[in-house]
Amino acid sequence: MLTRPLWNLRALCGFAAVLAIAAPSLRAAEPFGKTAEGTPVEAITIQNDSGMSARLMTRGATLVELHVPDQSGKTADVVLGFDDVAGYESDRNQYFGCTTGRVANRIAGGKFTLDGVDYSLAVNNEPNALHGGKTRSLDKVVWTAEEFEPRRGGAGVRFTYTSPDGEEGYPGELKLTVTYVLTDDNQLRIAYRATTNKPTPVNLTNHTYFNLSGAGSETVLDHELTIEADTYTPNDATQIQTGEIVPVDGTPLDFRQAHRLGERIESLLTTEALGYDHNFPVNGPFGGRPRACAKLKDPVSGRVMTVRTNSPAVQLYTGNHLFGQAGKGGKAYPKQSAVCLETQHYPDSVNHANFPTTILKPGETYEYVTVFAFTNE
Repeated sequence: MLTRPLWNLRALCGFAAVLAIAAPSLRAAEPFGKTAEGTPVEAITIQNDSGMSARLMTRGATLVELHVPDQSGKTADVVLGFDDVAGYESDRNQYFGCTTGRVANRIAGGKFTLDGVDYSLAVNNEPNALHGGKTRSLDKVVWTAEEFEPRRGGAGVRFTYTSPDGEEGYPGELKLTVTYVLTDDNQLRIAYRATTNKPTPVNLTNHTYFNLSGAGSETVLDHELTIEADTYTPNDATQIQTGEIVPVDGTPLDFRQAHRLGERIESLLTTEALGYDHNFPVNGPFGGRPRACAKLKDPVSGRVMTVRTNSPAVQLYTGNHLFGQAGKGGKAYPKQSAVCLETQHYPDSVNHANFPTTILKPGETYEYVTVFAFTNE
């Protein structure tokens, strides 16, 4: 069952070792501004011994920067974002780098029924609910952060937040932990954990926009992508799943062999998705050890990002709604200049009995992990 304990941290390739030692203070924390309500927000920078660094923000447990070396050793920030919290609270922000939930992706009509009770959520992506809500979704609240030193090297930050019963219309008090670990072999590991006191749907992901040429590069359509998925879940005209699970064979969604993102996108530009915005059930069993999910390569810089996860699926999104907004350092983020690979459950699972369940119950633990590993080719 999906929401029972899904993997043991002590058995997961020694993953317990990277979560273990708490540091006494946020040594790398610095002010990042205040929310519109006046709540202070901090940014925390962590780095490894291999030339990578990550900057994380307490609003939304968000990845703000990720500096990765290329094949010549030159480092670039490969994720979209802003220079302060004001940018993230503006209409220029499209969930850049955040922890997304309580339920990531869409819920049809903003409605679901659980144990005979009907629930209504904010409709913030007409006519549907998107990414957990309108004002108090997980990307918009300020989390508590604790920096720690992993036993096996690298650096980590653990974010915690308790979402009260009824927040954004969801039942149950939900206690959440999201842990980022930057390892010395250039892996960024994100672990999610949640418990509840009432049955409630949960589907967490990270919504980072990647461009391996560097944030602000003109396009991501020249990147080469592989996805370990034989099937996908089709969308209707409102971007809600039809409930079908169909083969990718013979479609522009077949990434079992590497293809440039722009190679076959033209046939999707006139659809409701405006490009790639599709859910792929990842091959192999979920809930155990992370398995291969996707591989993204920038042929120019040589940077390669390999994704592993024990989540059921991955959402491919090619930044179809970016509009040239100014980001970090004033750089513009044009349409399709970044790609998201959001490891998660199937969208609208709460309304599809044939999809893996997203219902978390009291006494159960929601636990998933995603690994973004960086190399050069």
